[in-house]
Order: sequence, then structure tokens, then C-alpha cells
Amino acid sequence: MATHTLSELAAIAGARLVGDPGRTVDGTAALADAGERHVTFCVDASWADGLATTRAAAAVVPTGLRIARSDLAWLESDDPNAAFTKICALFATERPRPAPGVHPRASVSTVARLGVGVAIGELAVVGARAELGPNVVVHPGVVIGPDCRIGEGTELHANAVLYSGVQVGARCVVHSGAVLGADGFGFEPPKRLGEPWTKIPQSGTVVVEDDVEIGANTTIDRARFGVTRIGRGTKLDNLIHIAHNVEVGAGSMFAAQVGVAGSTRIGRSAMIGGQAGVGGHLVLGDGVRIGGQSGVIGEVPSGVDLFGTPARPKREVFKHYALIEKLPKLLARIAELETRLAALEGARSSEKKERSA
Repeated sequence: MATHTLSELAAIAGARLVGDPGRTVDGTAALADAGERHVTFCVDASWADGLATTRAAAAVVPTGLRIARSDLAWLESDDPNAAFTKICALFATERPRPAPGVHPRASVSTVARLGVGVAIGELAVVGARAELGPNVVVHPGVVIGPDCRIGEGTELHANAVLYSGVQVGARCVVHSGAVLGADGFGFEPPKRLGEPWTKIPQSGTVVVEDDVEIGANTTIDRARFGVTRIGRGTKLDNLIHIAHNVEVGAGSMFAAQVGVAGSTRIGRSAMIGGQAGVGGHLVLGDGVRIGGQSGVIGEVPSGVDLFGTPARPKREVFKHYALIEKLPKLLARIAELETRLAALEGARSSEKKERSA
């Protein structure tokens, strides 16, 4: 178990230590779960109540946020999230990985090319003419099809599948169960009811650029022709579907269960919340942010925040939601006014009858 002094943590995190520099800790934890040998964190004043009760040895906090506790050391930072991430990395348990070399129960084509330090685990398959760069890690059960290319230092976790011709850049992580390069969903409709759909050949490929992370059971379809592309530094969560001929710009981030339909182009640094759906043949600009469970059915300019289905500017949607919350009272008020109006009309009708008599 790794052990570090608070002074070491402060230096690594770039934080200012207020407390005993020689005190040692051996892990990290949330405010409520931390013990006396843990470091915890608090990102802003809304969580400050937890500082009063935590049992942690030290807390990473924003500069200037402290409470009256002499037993709790403080690691002050202008960016507590980033500081705590650096500390967590010190205590992270390294996951097991195959040793460099080819496991005797792996199947590697004699015409595949393996770089220096490649590690290929048990029951993995590497197809003909596949090229694996230096220090690529292939966990058990991974299938790498013919003519695939994988860049230096990329890691493919158990049971990931790369169909033929897929390219993955350097320093990427592909998690278990991900499938890259399956056929895009392309079919010609039948001429008559009940007849079968005709499959359209999907002859393109998938290109994943450097420093991309692809979550478990995420699927990225090959292009009908050309390339389905995931831009450099993009992070995809679990259970995402990227359809054929989609292009995702560099530095984007998609949460779980996002679906993007075919031939849509998404700009750089886009953020899409969980369970959002994006229609096909659209263009989303740089820096767009799509709220969770939104449905995008039209083009989106750069820098716009959208929410809802159909997705609209977030502020507009929230104003509508506020109006919806008022509907019960408005309906009750309308019912009351209708009752009063009916009584007034009834009284006038009675007056007219009396006058005519």
C-alpha cells in the first residue's frame, strides 16, 4: 500500500499545505467515507458541512475555504478538482495487464507486424497484416481483424473487437466489449410490403485518432464509404453508438447511451449528455453542449447550449419549464374565473327576463 506525507502531496498537487507536513496518509475517499489515513476533497462552499464531520486526515479545498478544525489539515488550491485528481493518481491501483510478448494461447498471424514491447494476452486474435505499434497492450479475448493499425501505447481491454481495416491511434484506451468497424446500418427499402430490405455494402472504415478513450460496449460503425472518424483526445463513455460516416471533432466528450445517426458532423470540444440522441446528416458546431436526454433534429451553431426534445436553447427551455410549473394554478384560476363569468351571465339573463316581463 502506497504511503505519502502531506508535504509530498502538496508538492505533487501544487497545493498550499496548512497542517503537519510529516503526517502520512495511504488513500483517498469522499468526505463521508474518509478515515483517519485518507485525504478527501471539497470543491466549493456548498459541501462545507461535510468538512465538519469528516474523519479524514486532510482535505483538498478551494483557496480560502476552511472551518475551525485543528485536527484536519488543509491542502488549498485554486483548482481543487485538478489537485485531488493528481493525488488520486498516486494511490490508484495498477490494473493487471499481459506481460510483454505473445501468450502461447493467443493466435497471431504470421504476417502481422508487432512493435517492440507489445503484450498480447490469452486467447487474443491478431489478423493478417495487422500492425501494432510499440508497447501496445492487448488483453485476453481481444480480436484485431486483418489490416488493422494500432498506434504506440494503446491498450485494448478484454473482448474488444476491431473489424478489418480499423485504425486506432497512439495512447488510446478501448474498454471491454467495444466494437469498432461493424457494418453501418444501411439498407434499401423494399419495393413492396413484406419483401426483404436490401443490404447496402459498407466498404469504408473507422479511424480513431490519438489519445481517445472508448467506453465499454460502445460501438462505432464503419463508413458506407470513406471514414467514420473520432477526433484526437475525444472521450466516449459506455454504451454509446456512433453510426456510419459520423465525424466527431477533437476534444469532445459524450456521456453514456448517446446515439449519433449517420453522416452527422460534430465539431471540436462538443459535450453531449447521457441518453441524448442526434439525428442524421446534421452539422453541430465547435463547443456545442447538449443536455442529457435531449433530441437534436436540426443543425446547431458553434457554442450553443441545447436541452430538451426537440432540443432548443437551454435558457428558453428552462423558461418553458417554469411556465409549466405554473399551469396547475393557472388552470385553477381559469376555472374560478369561468365560474364567476357564468354567474354574471346568469344574473344578466335574469335581469333581461324581468325587464321584458
